[in-house]
Amino acid sequence: MSKIGMIILNYNDYETTNDYLNKIKNYKSLNRIIVVDNNSNDNSYEKLSKMKHDKIDIIKTDSNKGYAYGNNFGINYLNEKYDVDYIIISNPDISVTDKTIERLAKDLDNNSDIALVAPVINQLEEKIRGWRLPKIKDEILSNINWFHKKVEENLRYSDEKYSGNLTRVEVVSGCFFMIRKDILSLIGNFDEGTFLYYEENIIGQKLKTIDKKIFIDNEAEVTHNLSVSVDKSYNSINKYKILKRSQKYYCKYYLKSKIFANILLGLTYRISLIIAYIACFFRNLRRKKQ
Repeated sequence: MSKIGMIILNYNDYETTNDYLNKIKNYKSLNRIIVVDNNSNDNSYEKLSKMKHDKIDIIKTDSNKGYAYGNNFGINYLNEKYDVDYIIISNPDISVTDKTIERLAKDLDNNSDIALVAPVINQLEEKIRGWRLPKIKDEILSNINWFHKKVEENLRYSDEKYSGNLTRVEVVSGCFFMIRKDILSLIGNFDEGTFLYYEENIIGQKLKTIDKKIFIDNEAEVTHNLSVSVDKSYNSINKYKILKRSQKYYCKYYLKSKIFANILLGLTYRISLIIAYIACFFRNLRRKKQ
């Protein structure tokens, strides 16, 4: 039977992570759970350390260098200490059953051509499945206010695509997926050039480059409860700046954007940032009046 390790990244969200561990710690499908505290400043590590037992390791990074760095820290630790076949990358704000994990593992066991498999994500009364890898024109248009939703719609596959048990896609949500350990090592784990956001597209591009396949299991589902750990740490303007820094990195190194495209990216970003500042100003003004 294939061995499965899970990486859970925590940052200033002890209660969510603790609740998740209590739910999954006795799952038969999981051989090892690695909780990585990404240098929280709310005593999360000290509190989570009490959850250590024969299946759970609690470790801590030396500094918060982002989502990719934190996950790689856990992946490297897992690979050095334990022998596993598949690795699950999971947010702590996930609800998943033992049977769902077993089903995803069987997908990989029975289909050697699948490198990564993910469930359907139930999130805010919406089902999140896969999407297409964006091209440079999509990234430019997504910087233009009121166009970004249209871009997202165009990148989504139609519902009709998700027929049968498995559907091949180009990208899946990063909140929960299972990947072969050897494939993850082959692509160099996560790219630490981003702090937050775009990790999913980068993984998708990496797998596409080496002709490895990503699938959604249409019969497997998890719920993403949307913890607010990121919202607690960064305001909306700062999150937007982080997002666009990651976009610039993705376009430069994975879409190989040219000079003209970079100029358009920069221009549309600056315009959208100005609009975001104006919107934030009036939003705060309304709150003060209330």
